[in-house]
Amino acid sequence: MDCWDIIFNIIYYKYINIGSCGMNVEELIQKKKIMYRQQGADFVVHCLNPEHDDSNPSMRIDKITGIFHCFSCGYKGSIFKYFDTPVSFLEQKRARLKRKIEDRRTESVGLTMPKDLMAYAGNFRNIKPETYTKYEAFTHHESQYVGRVVFPIKDITGRVSAFIGRHMDSTVVPKYMIFPPKAKMPLFPSHASPILGRIILVEGIFDALNLLDKGLSNAMCCFGTRNMDIYKLSMLKVQGVIGLDILFDGDTAGREAAESIVELCDKVELLSQVVQMPEGLDPGALPVDRVKNLKEWLYDEPEEHSIN
Repeated sequence: MDCWDIIFNIIYYKYINIGSCGMNVEELIQKKKIMYRQQGADFVVHCLNPEHDDSNPSMRIDKITGIFHCFSCGYKGSIFKYFDTPVSFLEQKRARLKRKIEDRRTESVGLTMPKDLMAYAGNFRNIKPETYTKYEAFTHHESQYVGRVVFPIKDITGRVSAFIGRHMDSTVVPKYMIFPPKAKMPLFPSHASPILGRIILVEGIFDALNLLDKGLSNAMCCFGTRNMDIYKLSMLKVQGVIGLDILFDGDTAGREAAESIVELCDKVELLSQVVQMPEGLDPGALPVDRVKNLKEWLYDEPEEHSIN
């Protein structure tokens, strides 16, 4: 039992466990003899809609609230109302408390590297072996890692916050997997190496790796267009960063996300500019000559703001 278990027990038994009526979601599902499997914060079941012949389970039921939604036919509701069964509000409070404490436990304790890992030193996506070595890439025999190049993602304290694995077969879905699935992703690499006080911000880890590998030592990624916030920008300022050059994909989503980050930069008084990428081109696919040109344009001739 760790300190979070102790906190949970104190709060639960002192303030919540004062008698209960009704049942929780899992008890109700079991009572109704519904086949289910757990997936994240939900139970996955065959759709409860009598008009939907759901051969492949497509309904999710929230473990705490009992709210269900079929992602195939759109059928929604509450499992407690569906079966006309009283809700155990005390049990819901207990479950919410436990979920919050589990989240805090994950945040406060760093992950450990898997045993029996094999360091990866190939040249996948034309990235040099020494770059993979620098960022501790590995492969592993466990099912979630098989066929993937995996990287430990560390926060600024050096603690491993998550692992991200990219499948080496680009046809496999999903291409990327994050462990644990709901991990909060810091910037990668964890420490900024600004050039003239600036970093170049990209979306994905292989965007950053490609630029780092080919000479842009100030590249960092934010793991998606919606994963940037004021806290991360403030941490960059602490590390001496004065500005961001935002290099997202050249599609509409990438351009809109870049503009939203410019607004965040204004709030924390960081300089920022959007570097325009041609439609259909991403930083992870730039060859060495274009990366060299990009570096010269941004940091030797700062009036240039686009890639030809």
